[in-house]
Amino acid sequence: MPGIVVVGTQWGDEGKGKVIDLLSDEMQMVVRFQGGNNAGHTIMCDGRTLKLHLIPSGILYQHIVPVIGNGVVINPAVLIEEIDNLAAMDVDAERLRISYNAHVILPFHENLDGLQDESRGERSLGTTRRGIGPTYADKASRTGIRMQDMLDPAGFAAVIEEAVEEKNRLFACYYNADPLDAKDIAARYEGYAARLRPCLADTSILVKDALREGHGVLFEGAQGLMLDLDHGTYPFVTSSNTVAGAVCTGAGVGPRDLEEIIGVTKAYVTRVGAGPFPTEQDNDTGDIMQEVGKEFGTTTGRKRRCGWFDLVVLGYAVRLNTLTSLAVTKLDVLSEFDTLKVCVAYRLTGRTIEEFPQVSGDFAACEPVYEELPGWKKDISGVRKLEDLPVEARDYLDFISEKAGVPIKLISVGPERQQTILLDGMEEPLRQGRLLFYDDFPL
Repeated sequence: MPGIVVVGTQWGDEGKGKVIDLLSDEMQMVVRFQGGNNAGHTIMCDGRTLKLHLIPSGILYQHIVPVIGNGVVINPAVLIEEIDNLAAMDVDAERLRISYNAHVILPFHENLDGLQDESRGERSLGTTRRGIGPTYADKASRTGIRMQDMLDPAGFAAVIEEAVEEKNRLFACYYNADPLDAKDIAARYEGYAARLRPCLADTSILVKDALREGHGVLFEGAQGLMLDLDHGTYPFVTSSNTVAGAVCTGAGVGPRDLEEIIGVTKAYVTRVGAGPFPTEQDNDTGDIMQEVGKEFGTTTGRKRRCGWFDLVVLGYAVRLNTLTSLAVTKLDVLSEFDTLKVCVAYRLTGRTIEEFPQVSGDFAACEPVYEELPGWKKDISGVRKLEDLPVEARDYLDFISEKAGVPIKLISVGPERQQTILLDGMEEPLRQGRLLFYDDFPL
């Protein structure tokens, strides 16, 4: 089977976890290739919820090998907590494999993340303060600590103490902040290292071997296109590349290993934190989307800003990721509205543009150009076939697909795994029961 990539097409929180969970039954391996525990994937079934921040979403399938690639930055404490939580649910997470070359988040990264954002005052970026940015900064400056350093216990403790002492000088001189205890941190992280050492591997070879043998490999993206470090709404972005091309560097594969790229998009748009958002509805409409869609961040719990669907953003995602198909989530939330708006272009300084502007100030000044479509005002959460959707809902999906030039293969009409409509040959696995349901696990 080919390598399949699942990426977000908006500002994250599109529902990638559910899509990855649904597709994982046909895979042998699910690979996380970027980001850290600033991302969160929520999976629900039968009213029960599982939240993952580092471990790939396919972990609930016992045949899956979950892999954390070299492009991820890892907080060992968070990862071990996730492993233990899964073990308490009788889910074996010890089969997890972690790249030797993934970088380690340390307490000083988290402290620095908060201090830097506080120092910006009104220019705060709204960071999650999980230490992601400072860890990637150390990686780029070639001063980072990698998971492979855990293989040498004595050397690992020494390199951590050296790094903490260096950052303590920065805290004292620049931020007037209290120092961290280098020996205490080294001792704690040596305990983490002892626990995680058996999981370390050359994951690039593991992934390549799986692909070479014809097994299905699913590459799991975190965040979304508009938070990409190079292509997103900079500086209101994450610290890694979220586009499909980042699979190559973040998992150690080649471009020809990727054949299908699925873009996940909400039927409306949300974003967390600061930054421009042309279709935002800071009004009753946005409040309804937020309440009905339960729009709170998986990682931070922060309220998500909500707005109408943006085809300019989707077109940008199609172009940069070369998407082969779309998965549309939370269509059921739009059942609350008599009419729906879709942004088809922007107005900028008196002209109409249909491409995402590359100058940050221009994007902040863009005004949406809307087309209105009729709503359906019917509960669709129980629909399992496309033909059973109201005609207005089908027209809405067709409008998005035709404008984007990409077919829709999956439609989510609720948070539960079963609340899904699968298209283009994807219906049969669900109908035949080959997809495992959470009843198989005592969550």
